[in-house]
Parts: sequence; C-alpha cells; structure tokens
Amino acid sequence: TEVYMRAAADALARDPAAQVLVLVPEINLTPQLEARFAARFGAEAVVSLHSGLTPAQRLGHWLAAHLGHARIVLGTRVAVLASVPRLALIVVDEEHDPSYKQQEGARYSARDLAVYRGHQSGAKVVLGSATPSLESWHASTPAPDGPGRYQRLAMPRRIGTAATDAPNAGLPRVRRVDMNRQPKDTLLAAPLLAALTERVGRGEQVLLLLNRRGWAPVLACGDCGWKSECPHCSAYRVFHKIDRTLRCHHCGFTQRVPRACPSCGNPDIGTLGRGTEQLEERLVELLTDVRRPDGSPVQVLRIDADSARGAGRLEAQLAQVHAGDVGVLVGTQMVAKGHDFRRVSLVAAINPDGALYASDFRAPERLFALLMQAAGRAGRDTASGMDSEMWVQTQHPQHALFAALKTHDYPGFAAGQLKERAEAGLPPFCHLALLRAEARTQEAAQGFLNAVAQAAADALGAGELAEAFANLTWYPAVPLTVQRVANIERAQMLIESPSRVALQRVLAACQPLLHALRASAEHKAVVRWAIDVDPLAV
Repeated sequence: TEVYMRAAADALARDPAAQVLVLVPEINLTPQLEARFAARFGAEAVVSLHSGLTPAQRLGHWLAAHLGHARIVLGTRVAVLASVPRLALIVVDEEHDPSYKQQEGARYSARDLAVYRGHQSGAKVVLGSATPSLESWHASTPAPDGPGRYQRLAMPRRIGTAATDAPNAGLPRVRRVDMNRQPKDTLLAAPLLAALTERVGRGEQVLLLLNRRGWAPVLACGDCGWKSECPHCSAYRVFHKIDRTLRCHHCGFTQRVPRACPSCGNPDIGTLGRGTEQLEERLVELLTDVRRPDGSPVQVLRIDADSARGAGRLEAQLAQVHAGDVGVLVGTQMVAKGHDFRRVSLVAAINPDGALYASDFRAPERLFALLMQAAGRAGRDTASGMDSEMWVQTQHPQHALFAALKTHDYPGFAAGQLKERAEAGLPPFCHLALLRAEARTQEAAQGFLNAVAQAAADALGAGELAEAFANLTWYPAVPLTVQRVANIERAQMLIESPSRVALQRVLAACQPLLHALRASAEHKAVVRWAIDVDPLAV
C-alpha cells in the first residue's frame, strides 16, 4: 500500500491535473484503503466506486472523477469502466484475485481491461500481488525464457525488516499438521489448539480459515442415503444451525430443517462436513476457561457472507478486530486477503485439502494464493517483535504445494505449475473460450452448442477465415459442474487455440450465427447464451 501511495504521489506531482485509479478485488477492502489515501492526500481528493454505494453517491463520485475533481478513484472491478479523463496511473491490487473477472452479463476482466486502458491512455499500470496469477507471472518473465511483456519488480522483504535480513524475514513460520495421525473426525488438532490457547492467553489474535460457510455442507440420512439436495439445482443445500434452515447457495431456496428424513422417516439425520458456524461453536466450547491478560474471556468472532450481511455489519465486525476485542477470528476467504490485522500472530488453515481434488486446472494456483494471502495476515506488526506462525491441517503434508508454502517459495511453485501447463497445452501457453448455453433441458442446451459448432464449420471452414478456423479446436458440449441452477439446465463448449488473434476473429464471426440459431424455432427452448473468453473455470 505504501508503494501504491508513493507511486500515486509521484504521478500527481508531475501533472497538476493527473488522476490515479486504484482497484481492489472486494468491497470490504475499500474502506480501509480509502481512509489511508484520504489521510495522505486529503478526503476531497479521493472518491470510491463500487456496488455498495447508493445511486446518488455513485452518481456524485462518478461525476467527480469525470470532471477531474477527484484526483484518486478507488473501487472494485466496476471502477475500471469509470470516466477518468486524465489517467496517469492505474493500480490493480491483488491482481491475481478471481473477483476481477465479471462472471455474468458483460463478461470482462478488470485486470486485463486496466492494462488495455493504460495502453490506450499512456498511463502506467501496476499489478500488485504476493501471489501473481500465472498469466501475469509468465508475461513478466524476461526473454528468452518468457515473453517479457511486463517489467517484474520484487519486494523480497516485509516493510519493517532491515535490508540485511533474509528474504523471508518477518514472514510467518509454516507448520504442517498431518491429520492422518489425529483421531478420526478431529476438527482442531491438539498441537494447534495448544498453540491457539497460548496465543490468545498472551493477548494476541488468531485467524482460522475455513473456506466453507454454514454449519455443514450436507445434511444426510444414514439409513436410506438421503441427502439435502436442492430441488431446483444440481447441488446440496447447506445446513445453517443458527436459524435451523437448509439453504441453497446457488438459487437461494431455503427450507426449515426436517424433523425426520423426508425419504424414510428416520429421525436420526446427521451432518457431513464442517462449516464456519460449526467451527465457531466448537471454539467457544474449547476456550470457555481461557482468559486474556486482563482476565476477560476470549471472544470468538465469525466473518463470512452470512454474518456480514446487512448495512454496516462488516465494518463493525472489522472494527472489533482492529480494536483488539476479538481473540479468535473465524472466517472464509473474505478475511484472508488485504486486511491489516496488526495483532494477529497465528493463522491456521483448517481444511484446505478439498481444492487438491478439484478438476479445475487452476485449483492448485488458487489454493496456494489463498494460503499465502492468509499467511500474510500474521505478524504484520514487525516492530513489536512478535513471532508469527501459519498452521496447515492436511492429510497430504508432503504435497509439493505445501512444501512450497512452507518456504514461501512462490517462484518455485509457479515454475512447477507453468511446466505442467506447458506440457498440457494450458493457459498461458494457449487461449481458451467457452460457449455457454442455458435452456429448459440439458439436451436443448447441448444441441444448441453443437449446432453452433457445425454452423461455424460450414460458414467459416472455407473462405478468408479458413486459416484462423483451422487454428481452433472445438470440444463437444458437456454439462457444467453444477449443471442445473433454479431449474435451468446449463451446458458449455470449450474452444482452444494457440493464437489469440485467430480465436478472437472466429468468435466475432460466430456471433451472427449464434443470434440466428437462437432465433430459430428449432432452438426456442434456449433461454440465453454467452461467450466467455479466458474463463476462470473450465
């Protein structure tokens, strides 16, 4: 953040009319950043743009940026579309974050659009991250090993450490807990619980990361095998113990928890898996007799999309953490990045193994980024001399990902991932696009996509686009991982090409074909279609 502010000060000093655009991945990171910029540059010079503003606030801030009254514009991905006529510098904080990709409506990447706006306006662009996306990392690799399109600037040491310190000085020590050696169904390993108790007893704070909200992801019957499936989606409804509901996180369908199994009548139905609500309740029980240095009990606070719902709720919760009132903070990924928790000395990832089994080729990259970002919340107050730790509970402690995490070796992890992707022909060594269709039936959705592929082959396989079309590989249409949401079936077709130019030319030529097929009587069951270039999930 200090680097961003100094770069902004330099840009504003060179031109009295210059403006700076700073992007953050999530709304909850905007207030603290806005406060810091306002303290440095003055409140009248800074405005924010995000979906949490009222229409009147949004209009006022947009006009201030458009008229040049605002010298610094902060915001989420939507801010990259704002009118900033005297743009001199664009900063994309946590540039690796998937939140920068708009997934609905007009699909765009705010990070990539920021680079394009910088190219158009002649503004400098800074992409900042402790764990850059592999695309950005590869683009910044100097020739001949990489394209060398970006200039890579490294910050090997934390602010507050001396220039003579080792590169990893000030970073938390990483400990791996082999959950295979713990009793079955252990939520918190005994060594971690002991370390946690010691930390909060000294007045320090602990952050526990469990990237799954609710009490448990599934409610199930052990007799007949019934599970809490959503009747409208291809997903399970999550059990929320606080209000005794089963809630679908895809369509929002909510029901009260049944007293007995709806299938066989068995009253003994139980839960599968764990969420933040369960972890919070368990911690309250375990820390009942623990006292902080002033004799007060340990307060456990949960921050996730459920607890933070409501105007001002998240700000109030974060204020409690910053004030030191909270001893243990339980949260999902929304508290694992960007926040400056000065008293946190221990961070623990409770169950990160799920991402290791994901079919998405980007899953290891996302998991490593999440854990590195979470580790970065610990020991930020280097002046206090407080030692810091990152604990990882895993059943695969020898996995290469956790080995790289232990040494904070992002370059080594990135090199391994890029080698695998080069061998498999995956981004950034090729370019992908998805044609997605939603229809009343899965057959209609897939039939529409297959018809598009055939029409494209007939219309573009010969002629001036024949060479570009030959550079593309079209895969058969398949259902999405969650193939039904709100009773709408979803399918997709993957297109890949080693040439971005060829991919873009063919996709542009396909749009009239898509409109024509969608309007035909044969495909009237299709609800909507979309083209997603550089998709985050395949």
